[in-house]
Amino acid sequence: MIKRFSIFSLIGLLSGVIIFILYFSKVDYFKSIDLKLSDVRFKLVKSQPPDKRVIIIAIDSKSINELGRFPWNRDIIAKLIDSLEYYQVKTIAFDIVFSELSEQSYDAQLSNSIKNGGNVILGYFFREESEIPSSQNLEILENKAVITDVEIGKNVKKIPIPSLPNVELNIQEISENAESFGFFNIFPDRDGIIRNALLLSLFDGNIYPSLPIAALKHFTNQDIKIKIEDFGINSLSIGNRIIPSDEFGNLPVNFYGPQKSFPYISAVDVIKKRLEDNILKDSLVFIGATEIGIYDLRPTPVDSTLPGVEIHATVTSNFLQNNFLIRNGYVVSLETFFIFLFPLILSFYLSLTKRTFLGLLGYSVTMLCYTFINITIFKKFNFNINIISPALSLTLSYFISEAYRNLIEEKQSRFIKKAFSSYVSDKLVEQISKNPDLLKLGGEKREITILFSDIRGFTTLSEKTKPEQLVELLNEYFTPMTNITLANNGTLDKYIGDAIMAIFNAPMDVPDHTYYACKTALEMIENLAEVNKNFQKKGYPTIDIGIGLNTGEAIVGNMGTDRRFDYTAIGDSVNLASRLEGTNKVFGTRVIVSESTYNHVKDKFNFRMLDKIQVKGKHEGVTIYELNNHLADEIQKSYHKALNFYFERNFSEAFQLFNYLIDKYNDQASKTLSERCKYYIDTPPSDSWNGVFILKSK
Repeated sequence: MIKRFSIFSLIGLLSGVIIFILYFSKVDYFKSIDLKLSDVRFKLVKSQPPDKRVIIIAIDSKSINELGRFPWNRDIIAKLIDSLEYYQVKTIAFDIVFSELSEQSYDAQLSNSIKNGGNVILGYFFREESEIPSSQNLEILENKAVITDVEIGKNVKKIPIPSLPNVELNIQEISENAESFGFFNIFPDRDGIIRNALLLSLFDGNIYPSLPIAALKHFTNQDIKIKIEDFGINSLSIGNRIIPSDEFGNLPVNFYGPQKSFPYISAVDVIKKRLEDNILKDSLVFIGATEIGIYDLRPTPVDSTLPGVEIHATVTSNFLQNNFLIRNGYVVSLETFFIFLFPLILSFYLSLTKRTFLGLLGYSVTMLCYTFINITIFKKFNFNINIISPALSLTLSYFISEAYRNLIEEKQSRFIKKAFSSYVSDKLVEQISKNPDLLKLGGEKREITILFSDIRGFTTLSEKTKPEQLVELLNEYFTPMTNITLANNGTLDKYIGDAIMAIFNAPMDVPDHTYYACKTALEMIENLAEVNKNFQKKGYPTIDIGIGLNTGEAIVGNMGTDRRFDYTAIGDSVNLASRLEGTNKVFGTRVIVSESTYNHVKDKFNFRMLDKIQVKGKHEGVTIYELNNHLADEIQKSYHKALNFYFERNFSEAFQLFNYLIDKYNDQASKTLSERCKYYIDTPPSDSWNGVFILKSK
């Protein structure tokens, strides 16, 4: 019992170490999964209400119905600002850019309203295009928006803050009276979901704040301070409050909920002064379009169509409430603790039980406990704890523990796998492990595809090669070819000297077994080049192979005696596959398939009809095809045309076309048919000739 507990504890510890390494390696795949799980956590946890001082003035359907289509004339925007001043709003932030000239009187009216208010933060955005912006507007931006309180460490050579080459600014007349400016670019994660807000951007050598940060600076009447080290931003603060951004200036957004978690007030109600007198007093308002036809929908963890203006409001409220998602050194330490704790707890439990069901139950309960603890800590403390890593550690511990237990307790299964896995597909091994009765003598009739593969000139090769080298050569050839067969759901029937016999669709049903057999043949040919490279490095002669495929009914099963038997296939269809393999020598090809095989997969691979032949031991002719995905269209079309001449007894035309393919492409199959045409020209066949050529050799 003590030994068992020690082994399972070691498994739990090992699982923790493995996931701990992956955790600090920051694998993108696991990170993306964790982000998705974190999104679910947002939906499960009810957040506190946002700060009541942050309000969204919405250019919504109500406003557009009363005031007309958006964008409005700028005199309407001017009236909106004037009305907000009437309601004693403290800070006005625009999630809109006025980058184009309109009617001069309207621009002037808007400029005057901005000037009279003295509390307007205008929005703008950075572009990826490299055109140079207006120098006058840029000068205004530099004078009013650049963050000046920046402390740069001695070792900093490059400020690692994101930057874009161009900026889209408000026109000069409107810009010059603004209190400040903030960019409103929002960048999603790789999966398109917005989870972070970029607070800072580098442009033309200066650092600029985002719209929420610029608005907060005015609203709190506090300066923005930045400390930069060689790794990035060390600290970002407004006044004495630190904003926990990452080294690039990104802040995880602590969303409050779906759309309209903040107060939404229609712009038309503000303009027409329909509100209670004190409802906007001393507030920070964001003005943005939310009407469904004009605003930018942003996918977030809490809402797939959250208006961009509400994201800016969320960042602002996070700051005012000090309601940030926390991910500091303490959180990382807690994650590390969980990575090791939960797999150890599960391993201790698994050491006490031997039943698979109870093991699965223990794993499920432990996972639920961890999930509950993670969500509770997130809800109470805003700790943004990694979800996937402890869960992976727990899962890995479970599977390793179960694997160990099964390996120890199921000795019979281990023996069967060891005995048969070298020449039978993994699926068959699994079936035999579950049902050992399959090893009894007996057979059944079923349709299968048979593959025969043989090394060309092996007799000559064996005479020139030392026995030990010949054995090594065969082993290095058989290994990859066998792996290819098993990977394609084939069953290795036997090795016959230098030949391989494999069957598909037995003993287990394999849908599309003909497809997998053809795929195996092509992969064998492709892999042969790599095998020959290894042979050349060792000074061995290179080899070539021929493959024959046939689909048909055969008797398959365990055949032999009670003491020794093999799972194999017998029948006429097996003999034909063997004959087709040898027929490659006649046509200079590598893979020949029968008509029955061709009919199953003719639309999935590239074939050309070779001939109609009668192999030795057969009394009927069979149409044969070459399987070759690299065969040029010209060869295939011309060969087919020549073959039609041949079957029509037009041997002279066929002879010329076959010779054309020989001269231009050195096509070996054309050589065979060319010689046969020459023979028939000199010795015409009888009137009963049906185009079938009788092969006299195997």
